[in-house]
Amino acid sequence: MANDPREREDHEGDLATQKKRKVEKVRRYKVLLHNDNYTTMEFVVLVLVKFFHRTDTEATHIMLSVHHKGSGVAGVYTKDVAETKVTQVQSFARQHGMPLRLSAEPE
Repeated sequence: MANDPREREDHEGDLATQKKRKVEKVRRYKVLLHNDNYTTMEFVVLVLVKFFHRTDTEATHIMLSVHHKGSGVAGVYTKDVAETKVTQVQSFARQHGMPLRLSAEPE
């Protein structure tokens, strides 16, 4: 229906302009692993491979970052996925007697 005002373009003089729609970017969240004195380095690598699909080399690099800097980014996801990963990994860690801490924060 060409006469529908919602479908018409605005005309300014001879120049036809179209209203642009605002598209919001989906906010992304970093899943952080935090250092502690009890969780083994091997367990952190296992978690990174199993839950974050990292290669052994990537996982080792992230684990060393956690060990030396206090935290490291396991991955970046949408909010729902990040929160789910935090919950899954913390549950897995508790089942294996590890106090591994994770958090999700906006990028």
